[in-house]
Amino acid sequence: MGDNKKQILIRVIADLLMLGISLAMALLVRFYVLYGIEGLNVNPAEYAKLYKTIYIKTIFVLIGVGITNNFLFGFYNKGRSYASKFKAIIIMQSVSLTFLLFALFGFLLPNLFYVPRGVLIIAWILSTVMFLGSRLWSSSWRKVVKSEISEKNLSLISEIRDENLILVIGGGGYIGSSLLKKLLNGGFNVKLLDAFVFGKEPIREVEEHQNLEIIEGDFREVGTVVKAMSGVGSVVHLGGIVGDPACAHDEELTLEINLMATRIIAEVAKAHKVKRFVFASTCSVYGANDMLLDEKSSLNPVSLYAVSKIASEEVLHEISDESFLPTILRFGTIYGFSGRIRFDLVINLLTAKAITNGKITLFGGDQWRPFVHVEDAAEGVFKALTADYNLVKGETFNVGSNEQNYTLEQVAHIIQKLVPGSEVIEMGSDSDKRNYRVCFDKINRTLQFTPTWTVDRGILQVIEAIKSGEVKDYTETKYSNIRTITDDKQSQLTKLGGWERKMVKDYSRVK
Repeated sequence: MGDNKKQILIRVIADLLMLGISLAMALLVRFYVLYGIEGLNVNPAEYAKLYKTIYIKTIFVLIGVGITNNFLFGFYNKGRSYASKFKAIIIMQSVSLTFLLFALFGFLLPNLFYVPRGVLIIAWILSTVMFLGSRLWSSSWRKVVKSEISEKNLSLISEIRDENLILVIGGGGYIGSSLLKKLLNGGFNVKLLDAFVFGKEPIREVEEHQNLEIIEGDFREVGTVVKAMSGVGSVVHLGGIVGDPACAHDEELTLEINLMATRIIAEVAKAHKVKRFVFASTCSVYGANDMLLDEKSSLNPVSLYAVSKIASEEVLHEISDESFLPTILRFGTIYGFSGRIRFDLVINLLTAKAITNGKITLFGGDQWRPFVHVEDAAEGVFKALTADYNLVKGETFNVGSNEQNYTLEQVAHIIQKLVPGSEVIEMGSDSDKRNYRVCFDKINRTLQFTPTWTVDRGILQVIEAIKSGEVKDYTETKYSNIRTITDDKQSQLTKLGGWERKMVKDYSRVK
């Protein structure tokens, strides 16, 4: 039996006992009032026997009605997530309805069992007090324990932080596999926390490196994050579900991984007094806009992916203070190869199609995108980690170059030029409404960041990989985020706390 089912069973048994005790005590009180206070001239043994008979005949009805009612009111599932003041209202409603139904049974079936009205009232009062007391005490106790644990954890976070030790969360993915090599070659010690949904092939080149510690685990788990965070001087959070189709596949999973986990990671990092915290966001947050956009431009998301990133950025701003000032990097549309190869990205995908079937199928060719090679995206992270801290603390940077703002049609014609004989096929407008050109002056000016790759070089890289046989079938599941997530049967949703959805609704234009 799982832990959750055991907890539910324990609560059901506890409620069963409280109902039984309340009825027994009500009968005892009633007996004491009649015999001890009012001095009713009856044989106490006979009255005790009568009340015992009443209890035996009615207790199972009361328990049956009460437990059923509690289930319907959510005592054993969603009820635990309610604020205490709402719990009190729900508990009183449920207990009151239980005794009203119990009394109704007695009225409709007087020959089967009879419960004195005074006993009903006393039992109702006692049950209400017991249920309220147990639930609210439990809630208060959990808060006290949580507070004590937090204080204890903070007192234990006294280890010396290694400014040369960097934790990369999600480092086994597309950008991360490229970043790992840069950090290790740059002399850094690296901890890698990743669930390796895409396998360990992306990090095969560095897997045995002496300065790399691999922690295989889920970054949604607080304990795993706390363990990984020990002693580190900087954190790079690259983990998450990336891309519009992958995020749209399962909204709750996306919110849990992209938003809820970001808050957990950031709060743990803050508690550990991590100096640098770099968060991977996206230029998709700009959505649909005809202007040239910079970091101060208004955000206009048109997908759940973008909304989850905006909400994550807001979470980071909310918990920021003088000692914790995260750096946010908004990456352009990425292309090219790293340790992990992807063909669910527009340049890589259109190039693969041009090579394999000679057709470049294009939807919404007039839409603008800012492009950046995955190696340059990793270099952007490296720059943020190694620059003067005062230049990056609390700052947001677009990562890319002004020269690589292209329409999708322009990209298609570059591919056509580099793949002779291929044909561009215009399919009209696209349901994807994104359209944004981005200014990258800030990162160029502040961090002297200038991409070394161009779209042409990236396309040639894809061409070489396919023609050489390095990539045999670009449609394989492992090359696509959405297909990997769809085929992954191990991912299980947990019940959401609710704050994720509220934040997303504040920004979303999708719902």
